[in-house]
Amino acid sequence: MLWKLLRHHISIPQFAGFFLANLIGMVIILLGVQFYTDVQAIYNGEDTFMKADYLIINKKVGTVSMFTGSSVAFDSDEQQDLRQQPFVKDVGLFTPSAFHVRAAFQMQGLANMTTDMFFESVPDRFVDVASSRWHYTEGDSNLPIILPKNYLDLYNFGYASSRGMPKFSEGIVGAITLGITVSGGGNMQQFDGHIVGFSSRLNTILVPESFMLWANKRFADHPVEPTRLVVKVDNPTDERITQYLNDNGYETDAAKLDASKTSFLLRIITAIVTSIGLVISILAVYILMLSIYLLVEKNSTKLENLLIIGYSPWRVSMPYQSLTIVLNILVLLLSFGALLLARGVYLSMLAGFFPQFDSPSLLPSLAVGLFIFIIVSIINIIVVRNKVMSIWNRKK
Repeated sequence: MLWKLLRHHISIPQFAGFFLANLIGMVIILLGVQFYTDVQAIYNGEDTFMKADYLIINKKVGTVSMFTGSSVAFDSDEQQDLRQQPFVKDVGLFTPSAFHVRAAFQMQGLANMTTDMFFESVPDRFVDVASSRWHYTEGDSNLPIILPKNYLDLYNFGYASSRGMPKFSEGIVGAITLGITVSGGGNMQQFDGHIVGFSSRLNTILVPESFMLWANKRFADHPVEPTRLVVKVDNPTDERITQYLNDNGYETDAAKLDASKTSFLLRIITAIVTSIGLVISILAVYILMLSIYLLVEKNSTKLENLLIIGYSPWRVSMPYQSLTIVLNILVLLLSFGALLLARGVYLSMLAGFFPQFDSPSLLPSLAVGLFIFIIVSIINIIVVRNKVMSIWNRKK
């Protein structure tokens, strides 16, 4: 009965305008968030061990340095100078192994395979691996390892093809336990190596820093100095980075720098698109609040009479609050439907360029959509309640 009494003066064009504007804004926000999530999965893929805004820097090795014997290691002054650059957020050292490493593995039906190896480590904060997997304590026999993906490619498409040997997938190699023998300084010790992942950005065999520091103390045959640095930059597109590298005779992988720039630009574009959607949604919410405010104002006499005869402010507010919640639910559901349709289109295009692309879940966009729905609904409920309470207080 309350709804039949209060639904008069409802402006269909005003509510339709809110609905369409909020729907467009919500779709833009959800599509921006989900597209960024999906494309980031392509850039990272299996290689989430080192983020896109990390650069690996080393000194250039040329003919002059070979004959003059100039060091390619970074001394403390050079490290400090790099840390003081305005575009640098953090710097970590690649610590090389100063001992002998030999690895062996055996699979049923195949001959033993052994090879000499080397290890490097970086501070754990630069490696994105679960701490339970990327950990070493003195006395442990298990040693986690990250291998370069191109090592596996060289074996599968070079060595194995020429020798008629079976090819291995990343999953199979990850299940193999490597027999690691570490020796030096008159000591020798065996470890069980477990490959926790493959990296496309790291051209090294990575072990936890805690193991490297302990092993260099125990097995080192000679002192070691860092010859490479991992640098976290604020903006990979900053021209000062390239200028600084050229001025100091440093170099980094141009392809990795380009990937970092692309990832950074993707974040900027996503932020701009999402901001546009957010502005549209804010304007739509304002339109709704204005429509509800005018509707309540037009029905103020009826509302005041209802309050006088004993209806509570909560009961009188309920029809308008229910109306806004129903509209917001419809916007949310239609936004998710539009997101699924648009995502299906661009995922089919991405699958053509990246056949092994495994699309992430919809959880990020679902969480954002639910958050916006809750915030908008709460704002609308508060606005309606405050307006009705003002009529209630005026009646008193």
